Amino acid sequence: MQINEILTLERTLFGVPGGSKKRVLEYFSKFIAQQIPALDSEEVFSRLIAREKLGSTGIGEGVALPHCRISHCKEAIGTFIRLRDKIDFDAIDGQPVDLIFLLLVPEDANEAHLQTLANLAETFAQDDLRKALRKSDQPETLYELLTAGVSS
Repeated sequence: MQINEILTLERTLFGVPGGSKKRVLEYFSKFIAQQIPALDSEEVFSRLIAREKLGSTGIGEGVALPHCRISHCKEAIGTFIRLRDKIDFDAIDGQPVDLIFLLLVPEDANEAHLQTLANLAETFAQDDLRKALRKSDQPETLYELLTAGVSS
């Protein structure tokens, strides 16, 4: 599944205050429940926190890919957040995070979920893309960069 199939411009956010991993996940949970009323913000938050307890989703280079399976989720849902300030995310390289792509998938999603995560990790491994995302302060540009899959 490609980013343009799971991300919308409305779910591409810039300048979100960080504070802490918990605060960002809580912010996202409330935000996504407003966007998609079938989702319960408390369930989203608790499942994201439970997933983080298994091991950090901070993949390095200032990027995190928090994700979980969720009930009442009919299809994969992505949200990109570029934080105003970097936060500690217990990333594998110990570096703080400012680029976060959150992924929710249906409870029965298995192979598609793993493939989407692999695609996201590959996308965010591009140094030029990360640099371009950090330079932009327009949600439209961030969205274009992510859905094109290439940096500019």
